[in-house]
Amino acid sequence: MKFTKRTLPKNLPLLLKARVAECPEVYLQAAKDKNGVYQYYTYAQFYDSVIAFAHALRSIGVKRGDNIALMSDNRREWFIMDYAILCLGAADVPRGCDSMGTEMRFITSFADCVTGVFENEKQLGKILEKIEEVPLLKTVILFDHMSQEGESRASEAGLTVFYFEDLMKKGLEIVGESPDAKKAEIEAEMEATSPDDVATMIFTSGTTGTPKGVMLTHNNYISQLSVIHDFITCKQGDWWMTILPVWHVFERLIQYVAVHMKCGLAYSKPAAPVLLPDMAVIRPQWICGVPRLWEALASGVIRTMKKTGGLTLKLFNFFIGAGSLYAKMRDYVFGNIPQFKKRCRLLDSIIGFIPWILLWPLHKLGDILVFRKIRAKMGGRINIAISGGGALQKDIDDFYRAIGLNLLEGYGMSETAPVVSFRDYRHPRPGVVGVIFPTMEVRIVAEEHGSIVSMEHLGPGRQGLIVLRSPQVMKGYYKRPDLTEKVLDRAGWLNTGDLGMMTLDNEIKITGRAKDTIVLLDGENVEPVIIESALLESNYIESIMVTGQDKKYLGALIVPVKDALIAFASENNLAYTSYENLLTLPEVTELIQGIINEKITAANGFRLCEKIFKFKLLPKSFEAGVELSAKLEMMRFRIAEIYKAEIDSLFE
Repeated sequence: MKFTKRTLPKNLPLLLKARVAECPEVYLQAAKDKNGVYQYYTYAQFYDSVIAFAHALRSIGVKRGDNIALMSDNRREWFIMDYAILCLGAADVPRGCDSMGTEMRFITSFADCVTGVFENEKQLGKILEKIEEVPLLKTVILFDHMSQEGESRASEAGLTVFYFEDLMKKGLEIVGESPDAKKAEIEAEMEATSPDDVATMIFTSGTTGTPKGVMLTHNNYISQLSVIHDFITCKQGDWWMTILPVWHVFERLIQYVAVHMKCGLAYSKPAAPVLLPDMAVIRPQWICGVPRLWEALASGVIRTMKKTGGLTLKLFNFFIGAGSLYAKMRDYVFGNIPQFKKRCRLLDSIIGFIPWILLWPLHKLGDILVFRKIRAKMGGRINIAISGGGALQKDIDDFYRAIGLNLLEGYGMSETAPVVSFRDYRHPRPGVVGVIFPTMEVRIVAEEHGSIVSMEHLGPGRQGLIVLRSPQVMKGYYKRPDLTEKVLDRAGWLNTGDLGMMTLDNEIKITGRAKDTIVLLDGENVEPVIIESALLESNYIESIMVTGQDKKYLGALIVPVKDALIAFASENNLAYTSYENLLTLPEVTELIQGIINEKITAANGFRLCEKIFKFKLLPKSFEAGVELSAKLEMMRFRIAEIYKAEIDSLFE
């Protein structure tokens, strides 16, 4: 894959300014009004709002070098606020509405935020619960209006409250006094911002303990935007459906990708009843989602087919199977098989060619009868979608490949702002997380319990610790040089904590997480993610966390798929008094144990020590902000705390 690097302005506000000059009348934002109808805003309108709001922020004391708490979900006002803050040379410290009060207060206080932005009264209320924990906070801005009671609470806490709408009016009045001169004032501030200045401070989800403030600079973003056109081929005027938590680094990058590529952002929610109707209106060309979103959409289609039943279900299953096999044979023909060691392209082509040709008519018929209808529910214009923020399950990947949706998986982390690798849309090889970005220098090195043994690159096909060096790598963890030194050495090499291997095509396969590695009592190292991924392929398992550090064997907490389990009980005439009672029935235990016995076997590449000997079924799904982070990753330390008694019972 050949790369071309484009020369871009030195910071994010200047990038916006350049794009506004190039396409002022192109739509940048589409957001619903109070009646649920989409309203559209051009690049020029957005820029005018940013300039006005930057003046309003300056009028209430925001200045260069400030850290501004930004506690809100994804919405049109968020992006205006983000850019207004950046235009002044300040940095925002974002978090989502699903964050708990303890997190919000810790982050706001630790980041030295004097000013904070909150979506609504409920979010500010999380701060007010223990305002003494946030002594520096003096000024707050709300997107939505509060009740009189809420305003009184804020006033009693010594906070000065402003509303976004009122500040926007104030900013427009300031600019109206002398439009050209006032715009020039803010643009002068933009010019004064260095590429190495911090643009945002994103606190990690806390999956392993206290959140850390990842300081990302303007250059961290600009450097990857300069090459991203080789991976994401969107055109001027294309629409992105934006649904993920915008405080998370993955969706945050996509906001800037849209600006860089002169595209639009349409705001929705990651729930099918909301998202699918919105996609029918916007008809987007692009969408990003985490693996759970793609799994939920696929599961929704499959459930609908099962409810329909009969010939329709049989045809659906037949064409999905044929489509999946067609995609696999096509991979052989076009060289889309990962090469951990040298493969014979001619032999691969011979293996795949005849089946590919024979399956083509079935694939086309399936596309006409089934697959187009599925894609039409997503607006009908999406051919490429993006999955990030976690590992994409193989069966979900296969489903979208079967229906003709090119779902590109990427790999990255907050500390790299975030993209490390991305699947080549022309050669999307399954089983790997894509081609290494040209801004990245990546090595696979020998490790022991997550620590680097040697910096010598192990080469293709050999598992080791992924380390990298890049202009995308963070400036460090805010006020934690001790933690920064643990992951970032003086030569600029970042220890990702991920285990993986390289292919001959410069692609990465993730094989596990070094810090999630379980060391059993006999010294055997076990990667729980691999076991969990295998079991999540079952239609009966919604979530699973494997445990067993310093134990003789592995255990697991398992959340079954409730609807599937109830259907199983009905089909087998099982009598039970409640769902909790159903989970205790021996037939259910045998069902789950059978799945484990089928999946975790030597034939599937698992060792004896990787077998789960005991498990506990949980009646309640894992929730964001409780067991899951905002990007829906398991917070293992928190699950271990919440279900300590259940885990202890596994090893009694």
